[in-house]
Amino acid sequence: MSSQTPPAAPSHGGDSAFSVGRGMPTPLGALHTGEGVNFALFSRHATAISLHLFQGERGPTLAKIDLDPRLNRTGDIWHVQVSHPTAEVYRDLHYLWSAGGPNDPGKGFYYDLSRPLLDPYALALSGGENWGKPDLARENTPDAPPISQRRCRLVNLHSFDWENDIPPDIPIENTVIYELHVRGYTVHPGSGVVNPGTFIGLCEKIPYLRELGITAVELMPVFEFDENENMRRAPDGSLLLNYWGYSPISFFCPNASFAASPNNAGAVGEFRQMVKKFHQAGIEVYLDVVFNHTAEGDERGPTISFRGLDNPIYYMLDSGGRYRNFSGCGNTMNCNHPLVRSFILDVLRYWVAFMHVDGFRFDLASILGRSPEGEALVNPPVLEMIAMDPILARTKLIAEAWDAAGLNQVGNFPS
Repeated sequence: MSSQTPPAAPSHGGDSAFSVGRGMPTPLGALHTGEGVNFALFSRHATAISLHLFQGERGPTLAKIDLDPRLNRTGDIWHVQVSHPTAEVYRDLHYLWSAGGPNDPGKGFYYDLSRPLLDPYALALSGGENWGKPDLARENTPDAPPISQRRCRLVNLHSFDWENDIPPDIPIENTVIYELHVRGYTVHPGSGVVNPGTFIGLCEKIPYLRELGITAVELMPVFEFDENENMRRAPDGSLLLNYWGYSPISFFCPNASFAASPNNAGAVGEFRQMVKKFHQAGIEVYLDVVFNHTAEGDERGPTISFRGLDNPIYYMLDSGGRYRNFSGCGNTMNCNHPLVRSFILDVLRYWVAFMHVDGFRFDLASILGRSPEGEALVNPPVLEMIAMDPILARTKLIAEAWDAAGLNQVGNFPS
């Protein structure tokens, strides 16, 4: 083959009506185009990437597309465009990735092309709609936690009518914050709401919150998490749940179990509806965000996304490939690596620009001030980027100024 001959298109199986093109490296995630869907994924160290397409959250595989490293790669971004002649296919199209490469934990690599992985830039997940009811698909070891069989789902962000919603923009000196758990606040029958434990149910409590005189609600974690990750049992033998949600698996996705709609993309629309209702009442919405660790934990935990795509970049590792644990939860996100900094900024911008969030409370925020080696930085790049970002310029930013390894910065947190 001459150097001028273009590489072959990626192979694909299942529904033969899919056509596959080179695609574009930006934006990351899955994006509807006029000609189909463009998928883009970052992985520097993978040597093989496959895209898996499914019909619905439990439906069959429609296609497995093996990306060509020459045709479907620009720098460290793997990308492909997928088209289908039937528009209905896109309505319920789900997807996962898999990544092949070195499997050498001593060097921090956990590649396995047979393992399905979530897209870090997915906007909605299916499979977690029913609180406390997991699909008990387990890792290879018998004592590993159950993992819900989540799939990434396409989302149309332009189908929602914001009705010219604008943030209340309440001066910080006049702000009164009410912290609450979306499910816990209304799930008890005594709350008297029609849709208990949901974003929409929370809207029904707006008159009460206004009566209290609050100006902002701070929602405990709403990013997708797996409440069934815990293997501990209560005295009656039932499995305990991770109720609080400080264990994210996907940073762009509102938790599907907090949605009233059976539609597994309903959480996106219902979260937006909730924000709009709060804004109409003059109340701001802040999110408690967890960027210090993820639900993948240490080497004994499940591989869900980041570990299988580029573990040495997303997490702080020591020279032996072991996880540095400044979070107390098994792993620590490598927040000041240039690529992880960009990821964090993309997440925050998304929640402000597309979900109209007014502020953030950063859990164990001192971790955002550590270098990739774990040292405390005088002027942490990620914090400087957050503070100076033009999209985030009018958001309220609140730091929990310590971490689980003793970096207490109360009173001197880098601004």
